[in-house]
Amino acid sequence: MIDFQDRVAVVTGAGRGLGAAHARLLAARGAAVVVNDPGAATDGTGEESRPADDVAAEILAAGGAAVADHNSVATPDGGAAIVQTAIETFGRIDILVNNAGILRDKAFHNLEWENLDAVLDVHLRGAFYVTRPAFRVMREQAYGRIVMTSSNSGILGNFGQANYGAAKMGLVGFMNVLALEGARYDIKVNTIAPVARTRMTEDLLGPVVDKLDPEQVAPVVAYFCSEACEVSGDMWSVAGGSVSRFFVGLTPGWFQHPEREGMLSPDDVAAHIGDIRGETGYLVPASVQGEFEKLTPLLYS
Repeated sequence: MIDFQDRVAVVTGAGRGLGAAHARLLAARGAAVVVNDPGAATDGTGEESRPADDVAAEILAAGGAAVADHNSVATPDGGAAIVQTAIETFGRIDILVNNAGILRDKAFHNLEWENLDAVLDVHLRGAFYVTRPAFRVMREQAYGRIVMTSSNSGILGNFGQANYGAAKMGLVGFMNVLALEGARYDIKVNTIAPVARTRMTEDLLGPVVDKLDPEQVAPVVAYFCSEACEVSGDMWSVAGGSVSRFFVGLTPGWFQHPEREGMLSPDDVAAHIGDIRGETGYLVPASVQGEFEKLTPLLYS
């Protein structure tokens, strides 16, 4: 049985939704949890201590170990302070779940720069700001588990989410590098791309929303956070009980030998586009809707 006895976890954005589900499950399995959330609205404005306080209190009432933290991930000092809360309260940090997020959706031609910066500050830079101090501790203790939260809006694209999609795909690149740099220190770094009912998605998912409980995502996060996890650098779609691996696929493509057949030309590329783009043996969704075409029959079966 996977458990987290003597492990300390930090979950950002854990006052509600997915983050709260992650924090509760990790605590129920024995982890001491830093429940981080400044209590902002979905657009990142405002602050309220109650969400983090309530989740921490719920964990404590159930016999677990938790402390609320209200720092924002959006600054280097805030990120460092979140990790310091774990060190000062519980003496170490073994697990980091980068979950904090906001939305400021606009079609690209109307996107204001301040809304680009705000989203990057929380999703992408915020992950950097919290992960670096945590990663340094994990290197010293030769153990760590880090989970990034990406989105199909970044992997596949979604209208009106250029800022959000860019930040979320940036996290995949961040994961890829950390998985390499952490390998010799038993630091595993993986990414989830969840589809779940949260404050940010409940008005976007339509009738399927009731079947996408965030509690169905938390078990995958818990696996990635465990000693049992042997993979690193993986990106998994998680939705309503369905768990699938996303990956970057390279087709067999087409090759023209430059010495025997001449240098490649634009006309050659056009003539062999079918070979270059050929898809064989695996699913390659062209959009977010492509992923839902896979999920919907499963969810309603």
